[in-house]
Amino acid sequence: MPQLDNTPDPAAFAHIRDWVFDLDNTLYPHHINLFSQIDRNMTDFVAELLQMEREEARALQKRYYHEHGTTLKGLMMHHGIDPNAFLERAHAIDYSALLPHPDLGDAIKALPGRKFIFTNGTVSHAKAAARALGILDHFDDIFDIVAADYVPKPAGETYDKFASLNRIDTRHAAMFEDLPRNLVVPRALGMKTVLLVPRNLGDFIIERWEQAEDDDPNVDHMTDDLTSFLQAILAR
Repeated sequence: MPQLDNTPDPAAFAHIRDWVFDLDNTLYPHHINLFSQIDRNMTDFVAELLQMEREEARALQKRYYHEHGTTLKGLMMHHGIDPNAFLERAHAIDYSALLPHPDLGDAIKALPGRKFIFTNGTVSHAKAAARALGILDHFDDIFDIVAADYVPKPAGETYDKFASLNRIDTRHAAMFEDLPRNLVVPRALGMKTVLLVPRNLGDFIIERWEQAEDDDPNVDHMTDDLTSFLQAILAR
């Protein structure tokens, strides 16, 4: 794994004008596990849609996720589903586990330049989560799976659309993500890349493909504490 670094050199980010954050397991810590609710809802949707036993539906859900980037993309390609119905069902969750995080909010607000949420979820989900964290007002825009024409990260065309829509010079942008594969394209575009990992990584079951390889060239920095990382950048 790349070396954990919660106190980066501020000079490494002195050129950054646009700050791009994934949502789930990035703007809030992995241990909150909000995504587990979404995961269950997706499994239920697949089981009902295809009249499958839940175990069989979950296996198909995960296969589509691995093959297409999101379960939704696989369901659209192979079963022609209405994406809006799926997304509404998937994100019908309880956000009460997310509590206001004023230190994180202050750090995001103080970053020089624009701030974006770039998620494979929906705008409504991102707004609900960010509002619960008390950080929603600090972002200039949210780019979601609908804006991406349902083509999820890590597809290169989706990053291109995001950058073009927001007139982002990727050489002066930073991307914060919890999945290494979603940092490949940003790194190729010249973005500074930061991988968020769970604190006490050994306490979590994370699939091998979700972990960065040793000396991963697509990961410039790795942290398990987003707030401390941003505060260190601001120390300049």
